[in-house]
Amino acid sequence: MRLFAAVLPPADAVAELSRAVSGLRELPGADGLRWTGRDGWHFTLAFMGHVENRLLPELTERLERAAHRTEPFSLRVHGGGHFGDRALWAGVAGGIDEMRLLAERADAAARRAGVPMDEHRRYHPHLTLARTRADTGLRPYAEALDGFEGTPWEVAELVLVRSNLPVSGVPGERPRYEAVVRCPLGKARSGNPDDGPAAPGR
Repeated sequence: MRLFAAVLPPADAVAELSRAVSGLRELPGADGLRWTGRDGWHFTLAFMGHVENRLLPELTERLERAAHRTEPFSLRVHGGGHFGDRALWAGVAGGIDEMRLLAERADAAARRAGVPMDEHRRYHPHLTLARTRADTGLRPYAEALDGFEGTPWEVAELVLVRSNLPVSGVPGERPRYEAVVRCPLGKARSGNPDDGPAAPGR
């Protein structure tokens, strides 16, 4: 199964962002983009790709431990940007340091559970809104998001998500996502020291 660890925005945050994205879809050239669906909006912490079923119990245990060692924190959707002319995204503000720490811990948990992970890179939190089908310039869309400021919410869980890729071959069909495990943040317990870095000052 294809898995990733993520922070899922609550329904209110999704609704706010959806209203902003509706405006973006009225901009010239917007129908040349492949827009992601609201049900797929998430902030990926650690992408794991294909994970063998036999690894799931240990992966779950280690992710739960990583989540328990991380206190809840505040986030809000904030502005946007783009990766070249490949992807348009919404950004975040608030507990960025806490989110990066949680991402590091999720990555470490997956590695130590035996999941082959890509080379570790500095974490850049973002929520993908659209991808390009052709050479569509994304700067106007990112600039239109500059003033967007969502309502803060408390991140209270890390979610292990399964990505089900399209199989019908129907053009425009999107992946389906389902939560496999929800790991509450906080309630720290003594953990294995190899499950990722400790929080600063702890």
